[in-house]
Amino acid sequence: MNTIKLFVINLLCRVKSEKGQTLVEYALIIVLIALAAIVAMQILGGSVNSTFTNAACKLVSP
Repeated sequence: MNTIKLFVINLLCRVKSEKGQTLVEYALIIVLIALAAIVAMQILGGSVNSTFTNAACKLVSP
């Protein structure tokens, strides 16, 4: 229980300090990059799948 209490206190101190603000900014950047990657994979997923399928078919029957 003390470990959880110390963890929460540590998080609250980080939020109040500049380091906590920087941590939040980095987290937002990571989330935006992840969202961009997910959108790109959904848009390009079909064409990439077709390309790999065609390559696999050509390797099986030269």
